[in-house]
Amino acid sequence: MLNLTNNDEPEDDEKTSFFNKAIDLISGIFTPILPPLIGSGMIKGILMLTVQFGMSPKTGTYQIFYAASDAVFYFLPFLLALTAAKKFKANQFVSLVVAGSLVYPTMVDAFTKGVSMNFLGIPVIGAKYTSSVLPIIFSIYVMSKIEKFCESHINPTIKNVLTPMITIGITVPLTYLIIGPVMTGLGDLLGSGYTALYGLSPIVCGFIFGGAWQVLVVFGLHWGIVPIGYNNLALYGRNTINGMVGPSNFAQAGADFGVFLKSKNKTVKEVALPAAITGIFSITEPSIYGVNLKYNKPFYIACGVGAITGAITGAANSAAIAAGPVGILSIPIFVGKGFVPFLIAIALAFVLSSILTFFFGYEDSTELNEGKANVITVAENEKIYSPVTGKSESLSEAKDPVFSSLSLGEGVSITPSEGKVLSPVDGIIRVAYPTGHALGIASLLGTEILIHIGIDTVELNGKYFTSHVTQGMKVHKGDLLVDFDIDKIKKAGYDPEVFVIITNTDDYESVLPETYGNVNNDQIIIDTSVKKTATLVTD
Repeated sequence: MLNLTNNDEPEDDEKTSFFNKAIDLISGIFTPILPPLIGSGMIKGILMLTVQFGMSPKTGTYQIFYAASDAVFYFLPFLLALTAAKKFKANQFVSLVVAGSLVYPTMVDAFTKGVSMNFLGIPVIGAKYTSSVLPIIFSIYVMSKIEKFCESHINPTIKNVLTPMITIGITVPLTYLIIGPVMTGLGDLLGSGYTALYGLSPIVCGFIFGGAWQVLVVFGLHWGIVPIGYNNLALYGRNTINGMVGPSNFAQAGADFGVFLKSKNKTVKEVALPAAITGIFSITEPSIYGVNLKYNKPFYIACGVGAITGAITGAANSAAIAAGPVGILSIPIFVGKGFVPFLIAIALAFVLSSILTFFFGYEDSTELNEGKANVITVAENEKIYSPVTGKSESLSEAKDPVFSSLSLGEGVSITPSEGKVLSPVDGIIRVAYPTGHALGIASLLGTEILIHIGIDTVELNGKYFTSHVTQGMKVHKGDLLVDFDIDKIKKAGYDPEVFVIITNTDDYESVLPETYGNVNNDQIIIDTSVKKTATLVTD
């Protein structure tokens, strides 16, 4: 899911907003380094607990564990250099040399002692770059531009020698003279700005952050705030942002658990309980996308409870003393000021969200849609029309084993000739992925249809897809659901094959492809035969 491969990312020749590019850039740089940050942060939190219980910081055991926990933060520029170089398509090994120059012991010692120095007569502003975030990222960006210039202007016979020499020789001095001081100043400004906002009213700040955080997660916008938290850790050794938003994770898990307790539907329970458990361990996406957003009210309840509990931790000045997502295993990283109120807040977030969802946020009749409901009986066969124009073939021949194994259900695969997905039935949008690459429809006769566009296209993160629907929306046969650019998807190295799956195949006596070959939206591609009676709630 993290797309940790060695494949180069496709060139993006599509015009996207600066904001979207910034979010994509930040997530691409920080996501790969989460494992070492989390692991080291957990060790650091546990180490602080052992000190509270009597371990002396002077022992060799403490010193070794402290080195294990602090190395990733002290040498953070190395990790960021690697991920930034990959994102900017620069040489990762050269980027490590640039990072190494920033934390070189002689330079660190000189700046720590306040030794003045100059470069070719130009004064060098002293700054500490260990544990820093912004300087190395922008340095590698500049390095990538220098490297690309050299690659395109130096003769191939000598560029392997001259390119790294010129790149390092320009980037390192430029970082010490301009990039480092400017970015350090910007980091200080961000930290001071957030601290000033927090200082005005920690309660209000916690209420806003705690309530809005999971909404930002849904759209991926939380990555715009994550660097501020890392910057605060580097500057002050504490990250109050995680303290304020942490309870919202437990609120989402609690709302999900409330659905599990209330529902009598076996299918809902099978989804809700595992999602609630993963939410407790800090991974809230299954709860958000699989349950809470699907039924709307649980998500709103969780956001409201997140705001209340965020205000509590904000008032208590709760903060993380190390990096990492907030879950039951990462509780030790919050040891210190505001620790007890933080424990109370996360417990309250889970319990209160569960109770409110149980009594007010969910009924089994809302499984498909909220509002005025009429129960209809699925008592007739249904014909599914092609959602795209193209050439259909047996699903068992699909190139993706997940679909060809028929483990998700029977269906067909279609090689599209036109980048438009139209609704194959009258129904309700059950799931609309933000990336636009997949959606689920419940027909008015009870057929559950998954339409998945492309193989591994989730890795495009919504690029080349435009969704025209949202969860809960009613659609009629022939309504436009998604636009996608076939040529650009192919150019990016992905197969645009469209899969149409009947995910509740087991509810039918048979699910048979009607025909193979050239198809369009006016042609039937799947015919279902009813095996048993089921009920469906709809407007």
